[in-house]
Amino acid sequence: MFIDDIKQYHDSYIAWLMDKTCLKNMDDDTVEITTPHLDRHNDYLQFYIQKMPDGLLFSDGGYILDDLATSGVLFNTPKRTALLQQILNGFGVKIQDDCLVTMANAQNFPVRKNSFIQAMLAVNDMFAMSNSNVANFFFEDVEYWLDEIGARYTQNVNLTGQSGFNFNFDFLIPHSKQEPERLLHTINNPTKSNIEHILFGWSDTKETRRADTLLYVVLNDTDHAISGSSIQSLVNYNINPIKWSDRQQAIPQLVN
Repeated sequence: MFIDDIKQYHDSYIAWLMDKTCLKNMDDDTVEITTPHLDRHNDYLQFYIQKMPDGLLFSDGGYILDDLATSGVLFNTPKRTALLQQILNGFGVKIQDDCLVTMANAQNFPVRKNSFIQAMLAVNDMFAMSNSNVANFFFEDVEYWLDEIGARYTQNVNLTGQSGFNFNFDFLIPHSKQEPERLLHTINNPTKSNIEHILFGWSDTKETRRADTLLYVVLNDTDHAISGSSIQSLVNYNINPIKWSDRQQAIPQLVN
């Protein structure tokens, strides 16, 4: 019967988990567990279980959030924090001192262990799974930075070009006594197609703006290498490129 096959597969899976899971005694009250599950670096996922007066404390030792921070993914905006919290809530996991943690007891240990591993994997992979998420996060990073430096701006501005088509620019900074009107656009992944799109959009709309209007393009060089040809293409169209790693140099042009 088919159910017998499924039972055999289930038993094989449990045997694989038991055989590939390694336990290491760290001290009298703490055990390190190495699972057969792989993180985004293809390393075996590890976490710790500590005996506490009120049960068993699961902790990743800060690995997951620290690994993401090393890759430039910081939970420093409301949207990122809310998304992280939403994922963790689904697994009953919390953040304590930058560590993912949860509590278990002898009765619910298997369920809590399984949920904790799933939470670690979900947070570890949450940004790699969706390019649109990554682009949104970079946009939010730029927005957060503009707020931090005190820039005045309007968000998501649609401008009509000479062709009659509308083009969206992420930010518009109004003109002042010191500086002209400035448009600011973000490009998370500076592919040829993305560069060409902003070149066409700017060529089509700049004649409908003030003659001294400037366009700045913020390029994410944290996750992507920026080619010299991409920079030169922007400069050739009188667009001012800002590498994210060099953004501090552009502050005087954006805050006045």
